[in-house]
Amino acid sequence: MSPSFRRAPHVGTFAAEHLSPAYPERAARGTADRLRAWQAEALDRYFETEPRDFLAAATPGAGKTTFALRLAAELLARRTVERVIVVAPTEHLKRQWADAAHRVGIRLDPAFRNAGRVIGRAFHGAAVTYAQVAMQPFVHRTLVEQASTLVILDEVHHGGDALSWGEALRDAYSGATRRLSLSGTPFRSDTAPIPFVSYVDEGDGVRVSRTDYSYGYGRALEDGVVRPVLFLSYAGRMRWRTSTGEEMEAVLGQDDTADITAQAWRTALDPGGEWMSGVLRAADTRLTEVRHAIPDAGGLVIATDQSTARAYAQLLADIAGEEPVVVLSDEAGASERIAEFAESDARWLVAVRMVSEGVDVPRLAVGVYATSASTPLFFAQAVGRFVRARRRGETASIFIPSVPVIQRLAGELERERDHALDRVGDELLEDSLLTAAEREEKASEEELTEFAYLALESSATFDKVLYDGDEFGLLSPVGSLEELDFLGLPGILEPDQVREVLKARHQRQQRRAAERPSAVAATAPQPLYRSLKEQRALLNSLVGLRAKLTGQPHGHIHAELRRLCGGPAVNQATVAQLQARIDLLRRKLHSA
Repeated sequence: MSPSFRRAPHVGTFAAEHLSPAYPERAARGTADRLRAWQAEALDRYFETEPRDFLAAATPGAGKTTFALRLAAELLARRTVERVIVVAPTEHLKRQWADAAHRVGIRLDPAFRNAGRVIGRAFHGAAVTYAQVAMQPFVHRTLVEQASTLVILDEVHHGGDALSWGEALRDAYSGATRRLSLSGTPFRSDTAPIPFVSYVDEGDGVRVSRTDYSYGYGRALEDGVVRPVLFLSYAGRMRWRTSTGEEMEAVLGQDDTADITAQAWRTALDPGGEWMSGVLRAADTRLTEVRHAIPDAGGLVIATDQSTARAYAQLLADIAGEEPVVVLSDEAGASERIAEFAESDARWLVAVRMVSEGVDVPRLAVGVYATSASTPLFFAQAVGRFVRARRRGETASIFIPSVPVIQRLAGELERERDHALDRVGDELLEDSLLTAAEREEKASEEELTEFAYLALESSATFDKVLYDGDEFGLLSPVGSLEELDFLGLPGILEPDQVREVLKARHQRQQRRAAERPSAVAATAPQPLYRSLKEQRALLNSLVGLRAKLTGQPHGHIHAELRRLCGGPAVNQATVAQLQARIDLLRRKLHSA
């Protein structure tokens, strides 16, 4: 620890005596009796210059709360500030911050309301939400004007959620003595600037946020601060009916158009289909295996909306024989249910979005990503609920759909990205970190909210395991020995052991496949060997050949194929629909 940090004699009397010895189990809750290396480094970095604004980005589960509260204790002890205000995304997180602060001797009022306007004399400060500040920024401006104040902006990217929120934060806290911004995901999927974050011009109109201290997932994994994450990906065949009454079919994860992929994904998430029940059953099997080594390990299903969350809960109750805890939003009692779940040994928690960010349930070890949200920000926050390590050797297992954008995000877990502002002229463009495919998918998802359809049928197929940028496993039926190979991985493994075990089981499956190739081939949804672009090119070439032989226009042949085989126009058809037309054309050409 740097001399500048050791020199403050007040810290020992103010905060250290309140620290709990329960490290590292409670380190991320602000109760550590010693600092992790990165936390000490970040404090050293801060006290080198003691800037007014400081942005610390650390991977979820690394202990940002501990770092922030130790810094707050030091600034209070030095009398640099007299007040601490924490701004958090949700009501639940306000109480979580207040509890953590209490354990280190800092008293924050989580019940502060705008109407009260005054922080009680018994408190060092308050914990408020971003929405609370946005409603009446002048109230919060008065609070920082009354006393020298440290403002801690938890998950600061929320300051860019809306233009009005950013303006409110600037109005409220421009006069603060010090501001500490925290983020576990230092990037956004839009271009709204984040208040009190510095940006560096990289040319061509692109500005990138400047982080004062960064602690990424890769380093945290090496330090044993977070768990390695296994992503178990599931494919399957989907069938649905469009608003025009047309039936569509696609294989989840196959190279289809963005709208077909989005509709197939939505069909997979339908609680009435076999895909969701198959994935939940596999996840519960995995949780049972993990609980052999970690008896209190819990699972979390992240749902898209309240109705599907309730339906998933019923499915899980039937599968696991135990009613899961359901948390739907910041409704009355939600925080208490999360806290009770965190301290219990209950198997499953089902939630919509409020558990996707900042909520501290260290025993979560198995997750099901059952939502259509696909932004890098949301995905990183969701994964962050599972990576918090309590002891070395714990692993996290997250079940995901075989959708290209989600698989790519899973494969890029260790990539650290900054918040970029992209501007061309007066137009705001998408975040430069989003690919064209992501933008197309995002637009498709927005259109899907107006898309009237009916899910007809879905089936699940184990696809593969994604770990540390590599893929393991062979496409296999749900319930097969190949799937169980991975569901039965030991619950305690060091990161290097994870790779070795995955590699060994992948090789074993390859040997089995070589011994019975026909059986393995039969499990693969057909056709999987050809891309959508290649399918279209092949169909068009066959149509051209048919046109030469018959003298018919290309358009007439395409229309006849649609009539006989069903499905939309070529540019909207799935691989399976294109293949049916190709097969029919080949038969016609062969018989001609």
